[in-house]
Amino acid sequence: MLNREKKSDMIQGVLLVVDDEPGVRQSLKMVFDKIFRVVEAATADEGVQKVTEEKPDVVLLDIVMPGADGLSVLKQMKSVYPDCQVIMLTGLNTARTAFTAKGTGAFDYVTKPFDVDELRLRVEHAFEKVQLSKELERLKEEVGRKYGIDHIVGKSKQIIDIFKAVSMVAAKKSTVLIQGESGTGKELIARAIHYNSDRRSKPFIVVNCAALPDTLIESELFGYEKGAFTNASQKKIGRFELAHAGTLFLDEIGELNLSTQAKFLRAIEQETFTRLGGTEDIKVDVRVIAASNRDLEILAKAGEFRPDLFYRLNVVSLYLPALRERRDDIALLLDHFMRLKAQEHSIAPKSLSPEVVDFFTGYHWPGNIRELENLIERLTILTPHEQIMLRDLPVGMRSTDQTATLKEDVLSGSRPLSEAVDEFERELIVKALQRTGFNQTKAALLLGTSRRILKYRIEKLKINESNSGDEAKLFT
Repeated sequence: MLNREKKSDMIQGVLLVVDDEPGVRQSLKMVFDKIFRVVEAATADEGVQKVTEEKPDVVLLDIVMPGADGLSVLKQMKSVYPDCQVIMLTGLNTARTAFTAKGTGAFDYVTKPFDVDELRLRVEHAFEKVQLSKELERLKEEVGRKYGIDHIVGKSKQIIDIFKAVSMVAAKKSTVLIQGESGTGKELIARAIHYNSDRRSKPFIVVNCAALPDTLIESELFGYEKGAFTNASQKKIGRFELAHAGTLFLDEIGELNLSTQAKFLRAIEQETFTRLGGTEDIKVDVRVIAASNRDLEILAKAGEFRPDLFYRLNVVSLYLPALRERRDDIALLLDHFMRLKAQEHSIAPKSLSPEVVDFFTGYHWPGNIRELENLIERLTILTPHEQIMLRDLPVGMRSTDQTATLKEDVLSGSRPLSEAVDEFERELIVKALQRTGFNQTKAALLLGTSRRILKYRIEKLKINESNSGDEAKLFT
């Protein structure tokens, strides 16, 4: 309910009073001027003009105006500004007309002479509906901004190509197949396509095919009629139907069984489906975006995925590279998530030491962007100091990453074998020195070599106290 205790700083919105009687307008202004900015109109034409100019939240409209039909005025007002909520003011002899007005766009009606408390209550309910509608629109705009193309972070050629593809395909209705490893941002791209299309105000429905057992996937997609099977006590609307006029995103579509694939193919080709236990063909207008972390073409050749469904989905194909394939974007992503997570948790932004940035740039990121985002969130929350150092990273991450990264770099052709061997040897020597308190004699014994050879390798690999991970120790 609206708080009416204070006159100042409590104006909640705009209320338009349309009545040909000055006394009625003045009375209503006295009732509501502590809550709303009250605007008056003495004629129907003036009322419509005020709606155009003032964009009122709530309108109190007399159903009987000189030379005007209240229902026609109502329709004009809703045509000019659909978001306003109109409450009809009516006498007993026009109550039936006012009741009819509720079916043609009026929020409610109040009978004269009206009870002030009842009228306040009706106006407050109308205003609350306006506020809810505005909040919904704000959230839709916020979601649209969040999933806008400019929120896809990156400057690498691969990501620039994705930008272009999303921009081109968003305006079309073509099915889209997005492939890439888990955590590469397939759902983010699907949402970007949806929220940059003319379907942005319609539903975006997600189905995680990998999370649903075969026994449930069909009923989740297509719904079922009451009595379709045991425990089907009432009709259920499926995801396909919920996505009408919007977008249906099927994540990990490669996990669908062949039977469901056949029914899904029919649904997207004919734009109709039948609920389980039903006989009626239901027509839908749905854009389909599918995603998979497996190569569907290979699955189709192996008989694990229907070739006809693959070709139907593969009208527009997008490949999202793994994070290790777009290392140029890592610094940008780090900066983005550092700011985002600090904001989300109301924490002062932290910084990353140069060593951490270098480590992250070289890390192989098996979980891709999802792993990076989750790690930054963890470090933002748990690191007690302003700058995140190497020692703040998870121990397992620091100890197991080097070999995996070197292997990946060599096999991908981005680093020669000799360089990788030197890097691996350097890592072993540094760890041996750290474990032995930087005593070269003990480190040589641990590595199964002589102190002379170890000293030679240390000099060749340019290992020194400033880059060995512990500035406080000196080699002995």
